[in-house]
Amino acid sequence: MTAGTSLPLVPSPARREALTRRIRLLVAATIAYNVVEAIVAITAGTIASSTALIGFGLDSVIEVSSAAAVAWQFSAAEHAVREAREQRALRIIAVSFFALAAYVTVDAVRALTGTGEAERSVPGIVIAALSLAIMPFLSAAQRKAGRALGSASAVADSKQTLLCTYLSAVLLLGLVLNATLGWSWADPVAALAIAALAVKEGRDAWQGKGCCAAPAAGIMSPAGAASESGTCGCRPGCGCRT
Repeated sequence: MTAGTSLPLVPSPARREALTRRIRLLVAATIAYNVVEAIVAITAGTIASSTALIGFGLDSVIEVSSAAAVAWQFSAAEHAVREAREQRALRIIAVSFFALAAYVTVDAVRALTGTGEAERSVPGIVIAALSLAIMPFLSAAQRKAGRALGSASAVADSKQTLLCTYLSAVLLLGLVLNATLGWSWADPVAALAIAALAVKEGRDAWQGKGCCAAPAAGIMSPAGAASESGTCGCRPGCGCRT
């Protein structure tokens, strides 16, 4: 980079629109998959009295609401309108995380105190394994697009999708232990791990964390001074934190 020249701090209008279209497609794919996931998980969880499996299905429902909030934000044609809607979308996502954590915690404690015991669930194992294979790719693609666009809500929603990956792994472990070793307690313990992750991500979404793009050339001026958007590369008001 030559003296007196700096790279753009924000995407060009054409790049911004391309990223917006990509996020819309990824959100639509996330909603479609999670609707199927929710139906299978809640049905299988009800049949097997599995707290973790029902909690996983409810997370899918909540993930649909989270993705719908982002879809609503990005449905606006004007970039300024999309930015104005971002804080509300973040609040919806955060509340969704907290609601999931509250339900799963109460039901897991109920199961651990002997009110219910989970049975084996082959459909639950299948859906957990399938989600573990699919969700990381959806999350990574949306997170990359959200950071490039500087959208905290898109990044927060990608974390909701990533949480589904963690949930899938924890759920799969709990279901397999129950099915192979008869450890029914593994199911509510897995559910409590799900609740803890949900609280963390809900707090991050409420605070607007995760909007920062990776540092790139052009964030610092040739003289080494930080740009007005902040040293981490966020747009103003994005609420970035380390």
